Amino acid sequence: MVNLKQLCKNSELAAEYKKKLVTADEAVKVVKSGDRVHYGLFCGIVRDLDQALAKRTEELQNVLVCDTIWAYDEIPAILKADPDSKHFKYLSTHMSGLDRKMNKEGRCWFIPVQFRENPKLWAENVGDIDVAMLQVSPMDRFGHFNFGPQTAEYWGIFAAAKKIIVEVNENQPVVHGVQNSIHISQVDMIVEGSNGKLPNLIAKPASETEKKIAGHIVERIRSGSTLQLGIGGMPNYVGSMISESDINDLSVHTEMFVDAYVNLYNEGKITGNKNTNKGKMVFTFAMGSQAVYDFLDDNPMGYMAPVDYVNALEVIAANDNFVSINSCLQVDLFGQVNSESAGLQHIGGTGGQLDFVMGAFKSNGGQSFLCTPSVRINKDGSKESLIVPRLPEGSIVSAPRSASHYIVTEFGAANMKGKSTWERSELLISIAHPEFQDELIKEAEKMGIWKNSSKICY
Repeated sequence: MVNLKQLCKNSELAAEYKKKLVTADEAVKVVKSGDRVHYGLFCGIVRDLDQALAKRTEELQNVLVCDTIWAYDEIPAILKADPDSKHFKYLSTHMSGLDRKMNKEGRCWFIPVQFRENPKLWAENVGDIDVAMLQVSPMDRFGHFNFGPQTAEYWGIFAAAKKIIVEVNENQPVVHGVQNSIHISQVDMIVEGSNGKLPNLIAKPASETEKKIAGHIVERIRSGSTLQLGIGGMPNYVGSMISESDINDLSVHTEMFVDAYVNLYNEGKITGNKNTNKGKMVFTFAMGSQAVYDFLDDNPMGYMAPVDYVNALEVIAANDNFVSINSCLQVDLFGQVNSESAGLQHIGGTGGQLDFVMGAFKSNGGQSFLCTPSVRINKDGSKESLIVPRLPEGSIVSAPRSASHYIVTEFGAANMKGKSTWERSELLISIAHPEFQDELIKEAEKMGIWKNSSKICY
């Protein structure tokens, strides 16, 4: 961990480190029944402290534990120790696959948020956070602990925190940017952790359908664009297609930094020649393969910043030719987009999707793309259209019809902007799977959208 000999020039700093250094078991003694505890964000969620807190399960009652995306392969130790959630209530502001599973089992509660509002949410709207815990990189010679590849809402959490405990992990990269570290003077306890590897989020290879979707997007991207990509096979394939194209002089301003950006940089496609933070690849958190973390480690081109800056509409819009590419689950004939649920089953959160949809359109020459396969193949082999007349009961409107720009399936890209309800329905039906188009037309007629009187306007 920290080499105290390197701190000999600052004996006060070395003494403060020794004074605050405790074991994980000692640190979690500050947690009391009824406390609200924050576990950290993304790759910075604590592991040793989670295991230590689990040992105290029977002593504690009604402890609320919050985080943003449980990214590891195994459920939190506190939930293993408390399978019926009698002692701990686990809450998340976004959902990983494991979070979704736990939510379905009644062991994880979702906090609906607009991601860019999280700093204010924690600082002003939830009351005190009794104990905030997070993983950090080893302390530098100036007394700072870097957050690794995530900052997002950390300083909002700290504003509400009574106690702050850092769990040092030598595998956390040192990532450049702003509000990306905390000084030892602001920390109550230091735990030297077991140096677990950061979770890898490996995107699946793009399907043939996703490749077709990517093709409809890439043909609309211009050189000089600023990119925001989501996670998954399709966004990574967009990166691959750009690498093989004549598109160049690209920039990065994104909520989530993923492997596609590393690949584009290595192919010489990224210059960072955009309007804001020129020469920097801007993001608020990163997740991907180990190549992502290695790329960002002490890389001055990386620029990690709080989510209320990165996702601010005016900051996104300040970059010309902004291109936002994200996935969604369903689109109805009005152009309303659901990216969060399958009926009553919770899938994910709003995140920053709406921010980038709106911010990209506000950009000079900007475009946003919300992408979905035209159909879902069910377990019994039947097809279900993902272009639907109306969103099913329980569905969440992640992007309202007034905000959606391009909706993309493997059958094309439909531009919703400036279109009447008739035009929207006709365009969306044109990119629906052919097997469902007649049925969608009939439903549109029942809904009063598809009328001769409407078509005259068209």
